[in-house]
Amino acid sequence: MKLILAVADPESVPRIQEALERVEVFRLTLSDVASHTAREAGAPGQTWGSRPAVRLEIAVNEGFLKPTLDALFRALREAGDERATIYVLPLRDAIRIRTGEHGTEAI
Repeated sequence: MKLILAVADPESVPRIQEALERVEVFRLTLSDVASHTAREAGAPGQTWGSRPAVRLEIAVNEGFLKPTLDALFRALREAGDERATIYVLPLRDAIRIRTGEHGTEAI
């Protein structure tokens, strides 16, 4: 199991959701965040800029990892969201509260 984290522009969300639906990924968590970036990194007196962003969290089983990443990447490119970032992390366990399922069955 993997946890995909992505930080993207809020305007990209509809395109991302459509792309994920095409690869049969229907569950994700969206959070409003602010993305902070140093301008002129390493320069004396550097300043930090921030912009509104969304954080996406998508838990997937191994068989869904590549299709999900491909769909997410394609949607972000088509949206022109060049500042977006995607991270992939190992996911040790997942528990669905309603059914008590663990692991891959919970996703």
